Amino acid sequence: MRTFLDTHAWIWWVTRDRRLSPRALAAIRDAARHDGAWLCAISIWEVAKKVEKGQLVFDRPLRAWLESALSADGLFIAELTNEIILESCELPKPFHGDPADQMIVATVRHHHGRLITKDQVLHGYSHVQCYW
Repeated sequence: MRTFLDTHAWIWWVTRDRRLSPRALAAIRDAARHDGAWLCAISIWEVAKKVEKGQLVFDRPLRAWLESALSADGLFIAELTNEIILESCELPKPFHGDPADQMIVATVRHHHGRLITKDQVLHGYSHVQCYW
């Protein structure tokens, strides 16, 4: 089963942020050593938008931060295919309207994976397996 990282989990993993739970960190490290830790491509856009809006600030320019963050050992990017994009609009109801979350959940479901996230709304969504 592929292990996917929600955007915040990816950021906290690569920045070694203490907000990443020990259990989530262990799961990411284990996944990175074996089948890989996966990131939905929309997370790159989500980070860029947060930087653009001033909601997220890094210690270096965005492109440099992304180059480093995307080269983490064992990290793979799951591209957004037509099938995933369509599935994001057909998720079982109820699902909230955040487009990035829709794409992430659709990607995880498409690959029959699990999602490492602290987001309690996603933990409450019974149509995706979440882990924290």
